[in-house]
Amino acid sequence: MEEKEEESKEREESNENAQNDSETQENAQDAGASNEAPSDGGQENSSQTEEKGEDKEPSLEEKVAALEKENAELKDQLLRRAADFDNYRKRTIKEKQDAYDYANTALLQDLLESLDNLDRTVEAAQKANDAASIAEGVKMISSSLISMLEGKYNLKAFGQAGEDFNPDLHEAIGSSQEDVEKPLLKEVYLKGYKLKDRVIRNAKVMVSMPKEK
Repeated sequence: MEEKEEESKEREESNENAQNDSETQENAQDAGASNEAPSDGGQENSSQTEEKGEDKEPSLEEKVAALEKENAELKDQLLRRAADFDNYRKRTIKEKQDAYDYANTALLQDLLESLDNLDRTVEAAQKANDAASIAEGVKMISSSLISMLEGKYNLKAFGQAGEDFNPDLHEAIGSSQEDVEKPLLKEVYLKGYKLKDRVIRNAKVMVSMPKEK
């Protein structure tokens, strides 16, 4: 009887030890699973962070829309520049034409005084009995006009009888043989004029030529 009781106790102890070992293994597996779980979650979080950090590549439609917008802006800039250039060209042409049309404005304004004096002289001549006074008035107007043109516009008259004949300055409209050693101006029909150093009208003259020997 005692032997049977001892065997029964040994079996019970063996069953308890096996049960404890099984529970220990299950606890160890649960603990390992719980330790691995955070590791997987960390990898997922890291992957999501990387995806968020990367720029999303634009689609084909977005690229086309961006290029169309850029093209429209460039076209608008080109049209504006073309319009500005056309306005500049028109303004330049107008300024040149105005400069040509009104180049003599200052000269004409200065001539108005002489014209006014001539009008007064004509009115006085209709009532005057003395021709000498009329001639004196005209002479004064001529002298004033020449003085203004010479002093303000560098216009100089040339050509007087007795001067040497110069074909660059004088236009001979006739000649006669005289007792002279070289060609001289015998008469001046129209004075010549220079604007600074440029001849703007040759003097029309009669020339005395040396006699042929």
